[in-house]
Amino acid sequence: MSFCVKCGKDCEESLNGLCIDCWLDGRKLTSLPHHIDVRVCTNCGEFDCGGRWVAKTWDRAATDAAVDALEVLRDAEVVDVDAEWENQDPYVFVVRVFAKCSVMGYPAEDESSTIVRIKNTVCTRCSRQLGSYYEAILQIRTGTKELSDEMREETLALVEGSVARQAANNRSLFITKMEIVKGGVDVYLSSMSLGKSLARELSDIYCAETNESPKLVGQTSDGQDMYRITYLVRLPAYHVGDVVIHDGRYCKLLRVSGSGGRVLDLMNFRESAVRKADMPDLKVHEAAGELREAAVISIGDGEIQVMHPDNYSTVDLRVPEGYDAGEAVKVTTIDDVLYLVP
Repeated sequence: MSFCVKCGKDCEESLNGLCIDCWLDGRKLTSLPHHIDVRVCTNCGEFDCGGRWVAKTWDRAATDAAVDALEVLRDAEVVDVDAEWENQDPYVFVVRVFAKCSVMGYPAEDESSTIVRIKNTVCTRCSRQLGSYYEAILQIRTGTKELSDEMREETLALVEGSVARQAANNRSLFITKMEIVKGGVDVYLSSMSLGKSLARELSDIYCAETNESPKLVGQTSDGQDMYRITYLVRLPAYHVGDVVIHDGRYCKLLRVSGSGGRVLDLMNFRESAVRKADMPDLKVHEAAGELREAAVISIGDGEIQVMHPDNYSTVDLRVPEGYDAGEAVKVTTIDDVLYLVP
C-alpha cells in the first residue's frame, strides 16, 4: 500500500507517486497535430491513405486521417474512438476525436481536435493513364481477314472484365486505350504481366494461337534496358456452335478450351474430343449465325419431320435420344442432304 504525494490518499497503485485521480487531473491523454493534409486524386477521386489509394467519402477520409494521427500518452491505452466533423469550407474539415482510454485499468476519456485539409493531386495510376503510359499491347486478330463485330465485342468484354478483376487487387493495372485496326483490335495495357495473363486467358477460352515479341524502347536511369511487349492472339476461324469438319466428319463444335475441344457428330450424334494440336485443322462448314431454321411438322420415335427451308418439302430427320425439338430446329445442308444441328 502506498499513498498519493499530492492528496495523501492511500492507493494500491500509483503513477509517479500520484493516485490515478490526481494523475489524471487536468492531464491530456491524447493529442493531434494542428492540421493534417490529405491528398485526393482529382481524376479518380481516391484518397492517399498511407501510400495506398482508397475510395472514400470526403468526410470519412477526414475523420479517418484524424483518428490515424491520434497520439496517446505512454501510460494510457486507447480502448475506443469516435469522431465528429464539420466543414469550414469544401476542402477544410474540423474534426474532433473522442477517445475512451484505460490507465492501469482505470477508465478515462479525452477529446482532441484538428484541422484536416484536402489537397488536390493526381495518383500514379491516373498520371500514367492520362499520360498514355503502357508496357504491353494485346493484339487480337482472327484466322479470317476481319474480326467480326460480334467477336470483337465478345473478346473486349472478356478483356475488360479480367482487367477489372485483377485491378481490384492491384490498382496499377489498367487499360490505357483500345484501337480498332484493320483485321482486329489493339489493347494498350499498363503492365507486361497483365498482357501475358490476358493472352493466356484468351488462348484458353478460344484455343487461340499466341505469340509475343519484345521491343527495346530505352533505358532506365540505372542503365537497365526497357522493353514493351506485343502479345498477339490469333483467334481461330471457328466458334462454338459452328458446324465444322473434323477428320472428314461434319460436326457441331460444342466446347473450346486451352486443352482442345469437343464436337458432336451430326451423322450419329456421338461426342468426341479434339486435341489442341488438331484444333487448327478444323474447317468451318457453316457458322452458327448462318444456320437456318426448319419448322417442325411432326415428332416421331427417334426422328422428326420438318419443312425444308429452301423448297418447303417435308424431310425426315434423325434426332438424338431425349432431344426436345420444339416448333423449329436448326439445320444445315451437307451434299444436298438436310441434317439436324441439335
